[in-house]
Order: sequence, then structure tokens, then C-alpha cells
Amino acid sequence: MPGPIQSIERAAAILRLLARGSGRMGVGEIAAALGLAKPTAHGILRTLQGVGFVDQDQVTGKYRLSPALQDLGAGHLDANELRSRAINRADALAARSGESVRIAASVDGAVVVIHHVFRPDNTEQELAVGEQLPPHATALGKVLLAYDTNLTESVRDGGLPAITHRTLTDPPSLRRAVAEVRRTGWAGDIGEYRSDEASVAAPIRSRGGLVVGAIGITGPLDRLCDGQLRFRLPLIAQVRDAAAAVSRDLGGAQ
Repeated sequence: MPGPIQSIERAAAILRLLARGSGRMGVGEIAAALGLAKPTAHGILRTLQGVGFVDQDQVTGKYRLSPALQDLGAGHLDANELRSRAINRADALAARSGESVRIAASVDGAVVVIHHVFRPDNTEQELAVGEQLPPHATALGKVLLAYDTNLTESVRDGGLPAITHRTLTDPPSLRRAVAEVRRTGWAGDIGEYRSDEASVAAPIRSRGGLVVGAIGITGPLDRLCDGQLRFRLPLIAQVRDAAAAVSRDLGGAQ
């Protein structure tokens, strides 16, 4: 059985030390308190700062716990922050694909649209921001189901209602679809939410690879799919590229 990882133990000790202290602490103080070499303490602090767990005072150079730690249990970025960091990428995806773009996040156990870019053809469209999407019947929802255990539990408890004749209502089928999302890195729905529409979505990741949202396109079946109802590969690539770009902006690799 593998033993404990020393660097993680030391990082945890630094966090506990800062939590117990009455104020900011310098690298030397932290190193002395924990019996660490100063360069070792400095390297760990810089890493903790990089992931947003500690802040450094620009004047004194001392460190303290970041307020972001208070939101650690939430498991996701604030929806407004995610939207602001992704808005330019969403605009570019709409222009490139010619379809409407939505960004969704898991909010209180529901899949909620937090940003919507209209299809760039000047047709009449309805703003979808704030709309709750059925997780089992939408590409955005399937992406979030693949990586959010709380959302999975809520779907299990609430059942899988049929919205169209193509909606997945069989739990084993949905589990296979979600496993395929993890394998391929994208999700799709073909007439599962609205019978005349299809959508493609991919995960947005933050630091450490944590999935914090999903971005996708929605449009008529005949534009997103070929005559055999297979998704057009260039559109999948465009969605995945946009998701990867947002993830890079958030410090997550994809």
C-alpha cells in the first residue's frame, strides 16, 4: 500500500498554520514554524497561491489564506465569474459555427444556462439565460452529469421524464451515454429536448481539471447533423476547441 505524499502533507500543514494564525506570515516564519527549508516552504506557498488557496500581500510579501477557500465546498466557480471569463470564446464560437451558443453550470442541483449568444443570422430568438435544462435530455446536461455526482443523484431521485420520443428515459442507456461523454470529451442530443433541434457540448475545466461548466451549440437538426442523423464533425471540433480555450483561460488543462 503506497505511503503518504510528503509534499501534500506539508501543504496541508501550511494551510492549517495560516488558519490558526492571527494574521499574515512570511516565508521565513512559516518555514521556521514547520521545520522546513525556506526554498521548500516558498515553493509550496507559490503553488498554493497559484491554485487560489493563499494570497500574498504585495507590500509585505506575507501570506494568508485566500477567501476562495470558503467556497471550496461549492465545487464550482461563481456563475458570474465563469460567464465573464468565457464570454469572448462564446461569441467566437457563435460566429464560427453560425449557431446559438449556451454556457451552463450546475447550480443548486440543476443545470442552469448562465450565458446565451444568439445565432448570428438576425432571426427572432428568445434569451435562454436562467433557463433550467433537463440534465438527461440536453448535451449541456449530459456533460455536467458526467462529472458532477450531486447532479447525478438529483437525476436518479427525480427520474427521467420523456420530453420527446427521442429522450433517454432508461437509466442504463443514460449511464452508457454519460460514460461515452467521459471517453470522448463531448456530448450531443438529437431531438431529445426539442424534436427539431440538436446540440453539442463539451466540458469547461478549471485548475486541476475540475469541470465547472459546459459550453455548447444548438441548432436545427439538418444543420448540426447529416442525412443519417450523425453529428457534423467540424462542429464537434469547434465546440471542443472553444471549451479547451475557456479551460486554458481558467488555468485548467484539456
